[in-house]
Amino acid sequence: MARIRLNNEYRNKIGVRIKQHLFQEDTQEKRKYDNLKSQQIDLNDNAWKVAEQIVRRHYTVDDVEKAYYLQNKFENVSTIAKDSCFHFHYLGTKEKRNYDGQIELEHNVPIEKHFDFKLNGAISIEGNDSYEKDNSYAYALFRDEINAQEGCNADILIEQDGKDNNPHKTKYTDANNTYLGLSGGRDNEVKYGKEWNEKYQLDLIGRDYCRDRSIACSEQEFNILINWKQAKGQFVMAHYKWVESVLKQMKEIKLGLKGYKYLDEAIELANELGIKIDDAEIIRTNSSGLVIYNPKNLAQRIKGMKNTQKTREQKIAERVAYMQQQKINSDNLN
Repeated sequence: MARIRLNNEYRNKIGVRIKQHLFQEDTQEKRKYDNLKSQQIDLNDNAWKVAEQIVRRHYTVDDVEKAYYLQNKFENVSTIAKDSCFHFHYLGTKEKRNYDGQIELEHNVPIEKHFDFKLNGAISIEGNDSYEKDNSYAYALFRDEINAQEGCNADILIEQDGKDNNPHKTKYTDANNTYLGLSGGRDNEVKYGKEWNEKYQLDLIGRDYCRDRSIACSEQEFNILINWKQAKGQFVMAHYKWVESVLKQMKEIKLGLKGYKYLDEAIELANELGIKIDDAEIIRTNSSGLVIYNPKNLAQRIKGMKNTQKTREQKIAERVAYMQQQKINSDNLN
């Protein structure tokens, strides 16, 4: 029986099946992402309790009721609004350089940061811009929901990392944001964006621009909120590392599939990776190419790209084995 040649359509089908399999595998990267994801609701709720305590010390419930009373009574009074982002500060110590370039300590100065509880709020520790937005957290948290929608891709920011803005990236980010309900500003929020941001908002007195109302807190409270932002960043990074791991494997797989000439080679690769593929899916057209990867070798190479995080014991064992081999080599030379 003649061997069946591969064509590009079937290569793409196999690639899709393998990619789905890789994302379902129980790897270190996926476990870390899943573990951190399970912590996110409690993480945000606990940080919100701290933020609410800080705000309510400054803008008491009685103050808010009085502000609403005046705003409802007089047409020209607009003094209170709901918000989800805050500038908090405490009096601490900062380092600064004097005219000679030497570092000096400046005491009792405001240490201030911006904390945004909106779904697309900034997660950067260094950034302090009230207008800064970051969709990566929402994409990581609602990845399954986003990817279940036609025309959406929760991994697009990772796939396009390091590339300039382009129509392909914009197409998917716009679709993601529309699905999440993050398009068009606060007044147009729907679905997840609306539900999330209404959960994390408080009545605040003063102008809408939150930098104009920096609120004092304790250093301990400030550090709790810093840790909250860091934990969100770690979750986003876990999403990045997991997807990056799969993308690196797929790069090797696509190169191998491109070089395979016959169907049985592709099926052998899939089988070695633990995937059963039915050759009835094939549309038989001729294609040509060079076999540049043995399927078993390629499968082993792909398997070696998973679970790359080593334990301390593994590192010690590898070091001991290396030192022993060095000694054997040295003895042989002598």
